[in-house]
Amino acid sequence: MAVSNEYKAFVAEQLEPLGTVRIRNMFGGAGVYLDDLMFGLIAGETLYFKVDERNRSDFEAEEMVPFLYEPPSGKTIAMSYYELPERLYDDPDELVHWARKALDAAFASKAAKPVKKKSAQKKTARPGI
Repeated sequence: MAVSNEYKAFVAEQLEPLGTVRIRNMFGGAGVYLDDLMFGLIAGETLYFKVDERNRSDFEAEEMVPFLYEPPSGKTIAMSYYELPERLYDDPDELVHWARKALDAAFASKAAKPVKKKSAQKKTARPGI
């Protein structure tokens, strides 16, 4: 289900205290970014934030569930993004607090990934040189 422009604008407005939040369409949904760091996703009209061991318990305490993706193979995959509790939309300060924790999780995840190095091409000597 595509994400409406109205919902994307609403999410961006809610997260405005973080800075310039961009929302980019992707795979029928949208990614929520601060700078080049994706810390949230939108599927339908539902916002999900990035989780790790630092903030997962916050979501689980609210009985929120992870975003589930079902690829063509049919095997359901739980992603590291959890649905945001609806009550946070009524408390902008707490919503931003949860967003900052999601940013921390996204930053830690990015930092943990190994840097891809370009393979050094072997130079071969040409005959006669």
